[in-house]
Amino acid sequence: MPSEDDEEKSGSTADGQPDATNAEPAVDAKIAAAVAAAEAAGPAGGEPVRIDSWIWAVRLVKTRSLGAAACKGGHVRVNGQNVKPAHSLRVGDEVRLRQENRERIVIVKRLIRKRVGAPVAVQCYVDNSPPPPPREAVAPAGIRDRGTGRPTKRDRRELERLRGLMSGPKRPDGR
Repeated sequence: MPSEDDEEKSGSTADGQPDATNAEPAVDAKIAAAVAAAEAAGPAGGEPVRIDSWIWAVRLVKTRSLGAAACKGGHVRVNGQNVKPAHSLRVGDEVRLRQENRERIVIVKRLIRKRVGAPVAVQCYVDNSPPPPPREAVAPAGIRDRGTGRPTKRDRRELERLRGLMSGPKRPDGR
């Protein structure tokens, strides 16, 4: 009959079942392999990683050129500063990416250069973004019926007002 010391060493209880306190969480083998691949894809020896490359690698944008265009257009901020595509990123930086009426706020946990799968990509950052608006709340503004012809100037102004493009009257007399 095993002693109590033997049971503590084996990590099982008296009835032969594994001890729940010592059990490690089951990790999917595919995700573990992908994480190892992401570690290999990371920069060696503290080399810098470009912001456009990183936001592409962690799947915040579809292509690297879209990431560079977002940086050039002022849609990417790192620690509150607008950045160029070649800006070097460090672990702990806060990245704000504005895209399609939504702002993504992420904090860098791991630097990678190569694009990885979605389960691995989410392990490279902490997402602090507000939840996206419900799809019902975003109504398409200004859809015209097919065959109604070209919009008049009045129609165009109403469409711009609905879309929020015009902030108010531009003339001093209010017209």
